[in-house]
Amino acid sequence: MKRIGSGCVLLLAIVLGSGCREEMRNDSRLKPLQEDAFFADRNSSRPLVPNTVPRGHANNDDFFYQGEINGKLVRGFPSPVTRQELERGRDRFNIYCSVCHGPTGEGDGMIVQRGFPQPPSLHDQRLRDAPEGHLFHVITRGYGVMYPYADRITP
Repeated sequence: MKRIGSGCVLLLAIVLGSGCREEMRNDSRLKPLQEDAFFADRNSSRPLVPNTVPRGHANNDDFFYQGEINGKLVRGFPSPVTRQELERGRDRFNIYCSVCHGPTGEGDGMIVQRGFPQPPSLHDQRLRDAPEGHLFHVITRGYGVMYPYADRITP
């Protein structure tokens, strides 16, 4: 019986020890633009796929990507609002906003019940009167204790 227990401990040590190697760390890798015989052009860096736009570099429409024109916050939307966009907006609101602002936008979300500061109601007149560009800035850049959501909510 003692021999079986010792065998199990040894087997467990071997199994656990096999995960302690740093193979990925010691793997051969190429530096950018380093010569490599694998590819016909001998360049380790591969060309970008046609029409690739680096993140953050296609923002040539200030109305759409910044919520402003010539530094002034915009009113309205850059394109007609469709039923599909409204449904996506509701989906994004339920995922990201309702935790704080509540499912109806009253500012009574779950975080308030957990003791965090209450966010403003989205039905406040000052927010209803605010230009849409202001709401865009708040969502993408954050405001007060609200952190930015620009990387989570894409146009």
